[in-house]
Amino acid sequence: MSLSFDAVNLHPSLRRAIDDLGYHHMTPIQQKVLRYTLAGHDAIGRAQTGTGKTAAFLISILNDLLNHPIEEQRFRGEPRALIMAPTRELALQIESDAKDLCKYTDIKLVTLLGGVDYDIQRKILDQNFIDIVVATPGRLMDFMDQKEVWLDQLEFVVIDEADRLLDMGFIPSVKRILRQAPPKENRQTLLFSATFSYDVLNLAQQWLFEPVTVEIEPAQKTSDRVEQRIYIVGNQEKERLLKELLAQEPIDKVMIFANRRDQVRKLYDRLKKQQYSVGILSGEIAQDKRIKTLDQFKQGKIQILIATDVAGRGIHVDGVSHVVNYTLPEHAEDYVHRIGRTGRAGETGISISFASEDDSFLLAGLEKAIGQKFVLQRPDGYK
Repeated sequence: MSLSFDAVNLHPSLRRAIDDLGYHHMTPIQQKVLRYTLAGHDAIGRAQTGTGKTAAFLISILNDLLNHPIEEQRFRGEPRALIMAPTRELALQIESDAKDLCKYTDIKLVTLLGGVDYDIQRKILDQNFIDIVVATPGRLMDFMDQKEVWLDQLEFVVIDEADRLLDMGFIPSVKRILRQAPPKENRQTLLFSATFSYDVLNLAQQWLFEPVTVEIEPAQKTSDRVEQRIYIVGNQEKERLLKELLAQEPIDKVMIFANRRDQVRKLYDRLKKQQYSVGILSGEIAQDKRIKTLDQFKQGKIQILIATDVAGRGIHVDGVSHVVNYTLPEHAEDYVHRIGRTGRAGETGISISFASEDDSFLLAGLEKAIGQKFVLQRPDGYK
């Protein structure tokens, strides 16, 4: 049975914002982790996307900052909390969630990420003292190298999606960043990851002080709320099948994933040409355009969003009824993250995967990783 937020002692301003968001009961990860993090303990959390882990670490940070305001003199560019994320989209989602929770407070937050004008971000730092920095490692190092941000007063460090930071080669940057922070014994550090590989646990040992470990589900397990369909279809017939599904399925919003940028771009161009309401997210798109596209998708102005795994990582959009894997992902954790875009917050969703002659061999590995056997279907009228 899930506990109410009444079970934890939260600052009134924070609790008011939580009530406004309609959060009355804690999710399993929140219930398990907050009892330790609100008491000041370091924590390692393994949880799927869409489980409420972002709110868990934000509540921990905000509650402590609000209960312990700094009375003495403060200086420009010295945050009290740092949240590191592997992708720009995830950083922006964390920023959005944080602003919702900060709405009745004076807490100041800045997001530092590539693809956005450096001087604009620097001017935000000039405007006021900063309590929380949300950043991707590369852009944060730029600001540190220019002596615009100092980490010696950090009280909190959050490392989100540590497995993805590892996969994307950011660990040397994170190590360099943390060397500028207070020692692990003198700060509170929280690390979240979809998987607990040897490398992730080794990093946790280096960066965290006597952490508690919280796991809510076996890694790679998919939500029971998502119906998973696998269609056997030839490469040349994928587009025709996709259009039939778009016409037949009761779709509110749909996210379509492909493995490579060129695949995403080609599909986007073809659907756009045929007057579909479609947007694109991939690394080649300028950051301001990506933000605009994501906002349009959230508001329902765009019905179809086509993305690569890196660009789609960490995107939280309510009301995504369908996810389509136009190409099968090579890694099981990407499959879990993709279909985790639907069936969120207690809703149901549908995941549709196309398995062709090029990638159907990946199905066995996906089945083994998620512990489920797929039921394969060949649509009527397709060879």
